[in-house]
Amino acid sequence: MKILLKPGKSKNILVTIAIGDEYYDLWHKNALPNWKNYCVRHDLGLVVFNKDLISDKDKFWKKATWQKMLIAETLKNSSLSVKNVCYLDSDILINYKSPNIFEDYKSDTIGLVSIVKNMPFSLDESRRKISFLRNKYYDEKYPLDSAIFMTTDQIYSYHSLPAQDNFACMGLIVFNVNNHSDLMRNWFNKYDRNVQSLTNGGDQSHINYEIQKWGNITWLDYKYQAMWVHEMAIKYPFLYSYGRNKENLIRECIEASLMTNYFLHFAGSWHESDMWKLGGIFEGKKKKSEIEDYYEYLDTPVTGDSKGTIKPS
Repeated sequence: MKILLKPGKSKNILVTIAIGDEYYDLWHKNALPNWKNYCVRHDLGLVVFNKDLISDKDKFWKKATWQKMLIAETLKNSSLSVKNVCYLDSDILINYKSPNIFEDYKSDTIGLVSIVKNMPFSLDESRRKISFLRNKYYDEKYPLDSAIFMTTDQIYSYHSLPAQDNFACMGLIVFNVNNHSDLMRNWFNKYDRNVQSLTNGGDQSHINYEIQKWGNITWLDYKYQAMWVHEMAIKYPFLYSYGRNKENLIRECIEASLMTNYFLHFAGSWHESDMWKLGGIFEGKKKKSEIEDYYEYLDTPVTGDSKGTIKPS
């Protein structure tokens, strides 16, 4: 466990898991700068787990995505004084000017972001664009009809789990250390190391089921976990074709997406999901000055008073 920023007066922190030098170095280079700025702005602590939270000899050991269920217990038994935690996958970029996520969270609940409800676009349209554009520009073997179109009922059924009403991406979970440490450990221990899932043994469907069955959830705004695959398909489809190798254009589109969202998640295993690794997001004096000026302007009252006809010179 690396403590990059100690918890502030609120005792709230951001946490990620980046096990192994490759994952840690990628996160440290490409995501950390804006995570850190966000934490400083809201007086939050920042912790990264760069080693397994449980021995790989343990019968309950599972891949790193599952180990987020052990964070509350680990922190509870540490010397840190932590109240609430926002866990984020390491492939999430943050707009550091975003609101404090803990202001929208109640500590007796678990905070999640749905990836099937309250989306700011048609989910079916986005899925069809992803499938069509991957097939056309990435690989003609990519199927035009696949598990990407699974309904929530189908997902739970595939994993032999009772259907629930919603489905979240487990790349973001907000929880309280005291209230949820035992609960999350029990969910972790319920499944053995050979658990099977659509995500190659990942936790997504099983923990969705456990949290929703438990039921005390704060459903957070999509902006707290905007999904880059959807953002790109809906807003920037040209990045599949002529823009796919233009790094500066890709960065501009990522920054534009972040300017209308808070956290941007690059989940997945196709080419789009590697784009965060380009780095350089919101870097440089000119870009930072533009962001600061823009958000200062958002707080400036406007009157609507006419200034006459003004045309570009």
